[in-house]
Amino acid sequence: MASRRKPIAWSIAGSDSGGGAGIQADLATFHDFGVHGCTVITAIAAQNSFAVGHVSVTPRRTLAAQINALDSDLQADVIKLGMLASEEVVAMMSKYLETFPGFVVCDPVMSSSIDGELMPEGICNMLIEKILPRADLLTPNLHEAESLLNRSIDSLDDVERAAADIVALGARSVLLTGGHSNARNNERHDYWTDGEQGFWLSGPNIDTLNTRGAGCTLSSAIAAAVARGYALRDAMVIAKAYVSQGLRMSVQLGGGPGSVGHIGWPQRLADLPSLSRHLPDHGRRLSFASCDGGLGLYPIVDSAAWVSRLLACGVKTIQLRVKHLSGEALEQEVREAVALGKQFNARVLINDHWQLAISEGAYGVHLGQADLDLADMTAIADAGLRLGITTHTYNEVARAHSLRPSYIAIGPIYAAANKDIPWTPQGVPQLRRWVGMLSADYPLTAVGGIDFKRAKDVLATGVGSVALVSAITQADNPEAVVAELMAMHETAA
Repeated sequence: MASRRKPIAWSIAGSDSGGGAGIQADLATFHDFGVHGCTVITAIAAQNSFAVGHVSVTPRRTLAAQINALDSDLQADVIKLGMLASEEVVAMMSKYLETFPGFVVCDPVMSSSIDGELMPEGICNMLIEKILPRADLLTPNLHEAESLLNRSIDSLDDVERAAADIVALGARSVLLTGGHSNARNNERHDYWTDGEQGFWLSGPNIDTLNTRGAGCTLSSAIAAAVARGYALRDAMVIAKAYVSQGLRMSVQLGGGPGSVGHIGWPQRLADLPSLSRHLPDHGRRLSFASCDGGLGLYPIVDSAAWVSRLLACGVKTIQLRVKHLSGEALEQEVREAVALGKQFNARVLINDHWQLAISEGAYGVHLGQADLDLADMTAIADAGLRLGITTHTYNEVARAHSLRPSYIAIGPIYAAANKDIPWTPQGVPQLRRWVGMLSADYPLTAVGGIDFKRAKDVLATGVGSVALVSAITQADNPEAVVAELMAMHETAA
């Protein structure tokens, strides 16, 4: 993901003497993400866990000197903007950003979570005019969004329209955070849009008063993940998980509310948000039947003939992926494969063709990300079918997690030798991380570029299942390869 040179992120923000927010929270976050943090301090806040006693705006000359010192030696890959404490500061930052080629995350800090306003009146319009057009991502909370729009946002149902209106003001994209909104289904919901596409990120509602620095930490975590090479959507998922982890592990240090904890890369499924195209309904949650036992060796084949051949070898999980047939010919292949599954008491999953899978009474269906918007998930669940979902990135795993599927496929682990793919290979270390996060709740299978020689290293991660295509179907002796792979799975179990 990252280059060999350690990524550099700048935090242009205020200093919190209490250490809970601002520059201090940003640097702690950058450190957790393996990013070198540089700072341009825009103001010094005399602050503790009770109150902001005094704010001193950095003089223009001192501000310019900080920027010049960094720009001549430690150029930023990503810039995070926080508290811009005066019109002069806003003007200087706007001027610098005109020629800055990298990614810009702006947390429009307008008040302290413990003591009200931090910015003078009138600066909001200047932020809209000067900063929003250069912000690749704006991360306002509910109150900040209301200030930007000069209107109230009364419920979660108003959030999508509000976020779109902020984009219309000039921001390239907006993540409107839901920490100040009402919880729904015991979750907190953030909404992202670029004016054309949008989705909700829903994370656990964590009962704590120790929330200082949550907004700073979220925006700096997004900046750090982007600096590490992650796409924006993945960066937002990782950052929300990081903040949920920090809220869960937060402690009170002074007499007032404590700050978000900074304890490293998020590792628990409980902190991973789910990603949905639409705001989750009250109380509704789809439920898909579970897979009995582990998946084991998981061949992916393109004909019922291959299904028959491999089930006769003792394979218990197999996917029929037919791309070259339609109409009656396709129906016949699916019908034969489903019948073979029942004959051999095996799990036969149908790729993509969920209507046929339902009508023919298949064990389950496997869907790629593009099919999740097209398939009728309720119909699949109501029919009792198992659901498997292909994932390649953090945001796709979060999307799968929102549906609570029967299992999740992780890939590509390696680059495929015979085709171009748009995803960066995840590799064994990242697969091991997914196993640690997901395997207690979801059966996993690893897919992509895995051949016979690599299968042992992949299984050593604890993934439990390897999905193979050409390594089996193009083998000189598929039956012998399957026997060895099944033995390999049994040894690794």
